[in-house]
Amino acid sequence: MVVLVVTWMAKTGREVEVAAILARLTEESRKEPGCVTYQVHRHKTDPRRFFIYEQYKDDAALEAHRGSPHFLQYAKKDLPKFADRVEGHLYEPLG
Repeated sequence: MVVLVVTWMAKTGREVEVAAILARLTEESRKEPGCVTYQVHRHKTDPRRFFIYEQYKDDAALEAHRGSPHFLQYAKKDLPKFADRVEGHLYEPLG
């Protein structure tokens, strides 16, 4: 199991666009055979801050996600127009 957590900050006034892009990315990512969980969260008091929690079966599944047409369109092309990627971290289970 591989876990990826990513934080995006919407540019001022662009929260609606970011939420829409992340909704499409979520819908398509959840269809991937190696995707276990794909959940987008919005900060309770800062509506510009989005947090994505992703689980994949293994490293190959994560790489397949990163090469998928929907990831390349939404995460690489569209999202950076309206948001900045603040951070991203990879984790693996302890046991």
